[in-house]
Amino acid sequence: MITADPRRYPLAVTAVLFTCAGQRVDIVSAFGRAGATTIAADLDPLAPALYHADVRAFVPRVDEPGYLAALSALVAEHEVRLVVPLTDLDQVLLARSRAELAPALTLVPEPEVCETMGDKYLAHVFFEAHGIASPRSWLPDEVPVDARYPLLVKVREGFGSRHIWRVHDRAELDFFLGYTGVDSFVQECCRGEEFSIDVFCDLESRCLNAIPRTMIQSKGGESIKGATIADAELIEHASSVAETVGIVGPANVQCFREPDGSLPVTDINPRFGGGFPLPLAAGSRYPDLALQLARGERPEPMLGEFRAGIVMTRFFSHLCLTSGAAGSLEPFAEELPEPVASEPGEA
Repeated sequence: MITADPRRYPLAVTAVLFTCAGQRVDIVSAFGRAGATTIAADLDPLAPALYHADVRAFVPRVDEPGYLAALSALVAEHEVRLVVPLTDLDQVLLARSRAELAPALTLVPEPEVCETMGDKYLAHVFFEAHGIASPRSWLPDEVPVDARYPLLVKVREGFGSRHIWRVHDRAELDFFLGYTGVDSFVQECCRGEEFSIDVFCDLESRCLNAIPRTMIQSKGGESIKGATIADAELIEHASSVAETVGIVGPANVQCFREPDGSLPVTDINPRFGGGFPLPLAAGSRYPDLALQLARGERPEPMLGEFRAGIVMTRFFSHLCLTSGAAGSLEPFAEELPEPVASEPGEA
């Protein structure tokens, strides 16, 4: 079990370090509105989330020896009390390096949880071993002759729906297994409606809340349009699954409701999901819960306490930068562009 020493976490403003901040402006900004001092770290100086944080920091690549040392230095310099990874890239490393980032609380599950959920085939094996429904899945050389097509050829370790191919017969299966070029497995397609449930668990893996949402439209594995729904069965299912897996902090549980009423789980991502703005708007208070954990508090579960019927539709935005002191980049305030449509009452 992961523990936080309340003596180390004063009730003053909590500094939060976001790793691999990337484009997650929504998450960084939400923690800022919740009262945190936000420190965003990334390799890419053009990562938008850097410029929406109170402090931005450039760090080495995750796989370089200096990465962890750079994060540790930021924790010490800014008295960070909470470390939140925003992608899958460094979850295992952070889970193994809690001592190096102390006294900050690193909001990830245990390393074996991150490793198992990060490998989609191993996750399937885990689900079956623990009585969690999961679509039939096989390694490439184990696909039976009675497999129900269409099937999916899926990368074992990946994100953003990359390297996923739908195949309709054995010839297509053999072709894409040879074509994909990444370590893959094969999974039966589910026939029902897909749902995502955004959960948040405490340091003992108690599920504090689970908010189901519909998948109206997704692009590149990220939710573009969806709506929160009050579905007691999905809430209970995701809560039970998250606690069985050993989730700590945020996670996204993806499942289908099949014609026979089963709820097979296809993926669990132990981080804030791409649809984060939707459960936030529905009243999840997940940033507040994370800050409470960082302060050594033990919030009580609030399963089902959210607003159903909130609909999200996403759009592109932008940030313009200009050269600052010593070659740095700084946000550039543009004049408002001309309207793209006539004002009301105009021709």
